[in-house]
Amino acid sequence: MSGHIEVPPWRKARRSEAGAECVEVALASDGRTVGVRDSKELGLGPILEFTHGEWTALLKSVQSSS
Repeated sequence: MSGHIEVPPWRKARRSEAGAECVEVALASDGRTVGVRDSKELGLGPILEFTHGEWTALLKSVQSSS
């Protein structure tokens, strides 16, 4: 992530089950972006990076569709 998190505090959803398809989320150390990655990739896969505005819009969209 452009915020350069050396040891990111990645968080997985509380409702995630072991072996389930999940994403992990971390706030960049500069506090400007939010990173999202696939937990199955064990930290080796790509990271999607969102600004706070983009992240808020994504969460609102997901929450309104559930």
